[in-house]
Amino acid sequence: MTDLRHLARSGLLLTLRVTPRRNAVEAEGDLLRIRVTAPPEDGKANRAVLKLLARALRVARSRLTVNRGDTARDKLVKLD
Repeated sequence: MTDLRHLARSGLLLTLRVTPRRNAVEAEGDLLRIRVTAPPEDGKANRAVLKLLARALRVARSRLTVNRGDTARDKLVKLD
């Protein structure tokens, strides 16, 4: 998993592309590709995305919120 703790600062906005398969976080330029095995139903995939991202950033999961893209592959996530 990619170590992103150097990005962890309050007010950070992250652009994500979520795709299925194994659980992983990969940096591709300004975009982060998050891969999760959780199904995109009832918010399961979003919870898995935020859990993986929190682990990569080394912050509490409660500090991350999805600002845009709740039901889309492309998301904007804010770190409080």
